[in-house]
Amino acid sequence: MTTNTEAAATAVPPGTATGLRPTATPARPRKRTGGGGRLVKHIVLIAFGLVMLYPLLWMLVSSLRPNDEIFRQSGLILTTFEFSNYIDGWNALRSPFGHYMMNSLIIVFGSIVGNLVSCSMAAYAFARLRFRKRNLLFAIMLMTVMLPIHVVIVPQYIIFSQLGWVNTFIPLILPKLLATDAFFVFLMVQFIRGLPKELDEAARIDGCGHVRIFTKIILPLMLPALATTAIFTFIWTWNDFFSQLIYLTDPDMYTVPVALRSFIDSTATSSWGSMFAMSIVSLLPVFLVFLFGQKYLVKGIATTGGK
Repeated sequence: MTTNTEAAATAVPPGTATGLRPTATPARPRKRTGGGGRLVKHIVLIAFGLVMLYPLLWMLVSSLRPNDEIFRQSGLILTTFEFSNYIDGWNALRSPFGHYMMNSLIIVFGSIVGNLVSCSMAAYAFARLRFRKRNLLFAIMLMTVMLPIHVVIVPQYIIFSQLGWVNTFIPLILPKLLATDAFFVFLMVQFIRGLPKELDEAARIDGCGHVRIFTKIILPLMLPALATTAIFTFIWTWNDFFSQLIYLTDPDMYTVPVALRSFIDSTATSSWGSMFAMSIVSLLPVFLVFLFGQKYLVKGIATTGGK
């Protein structure tokens, strides 16, 4: 025969201090954003996007207008279509415009390869190797980001001129092979620091050195950062005007930005329609690179510095 105390104990549900069952907390209703608020946000974003795209759309429309109507109309409505601007612009200069695009592609390709190789190696050294004055050298490297190109262009031009490399693509490609773009080095350093060091230790136990760890483990995992570097290098090098204008004086060596400048003549009549047409053509590679590399660009920026 059980006592009253034992009977009460057996009546208590397990996991509770008393015989009372805990009451469930009522769930709070979620606040729903009104359809009107979202509609207003979308309208504001679309209007802001149209304002930002207006110069580009105006240039596209102006490339299809005669020269005497380009600056008379600021709207986007076409009354006449002047497709000859593209034909005239392609053959207006000393060489076909495709020749200058090929020159730009050579410089862009060399710059991308140089940044990917040199910046990734420098980033691995700063992120994984232990050597004296590492933090000091890393700080000095970051300080070079604040140096404008106008500060270093004069001594660089003197050096390349004495070497006889002016009017060649070497001054525009060689610095990329020396990890001179500190922004990309910092980007890759932050990405490598987010990778677990256990991968390096496991590879070191298997007998891998720094070369195999870097090429077999780190580089495959750095694909988002490498893609981000390649995309930014392509855009910045393709649109670079100042450096290419300084080092390239031979018309046969002109790149796209320098060639576009040739359409504007301060003493004679400028061919604005042809220049706008070739500007649209020069924007197509940038648009395609950004279109197909957008997901890698966003992933590389979002994961940089993440632990």
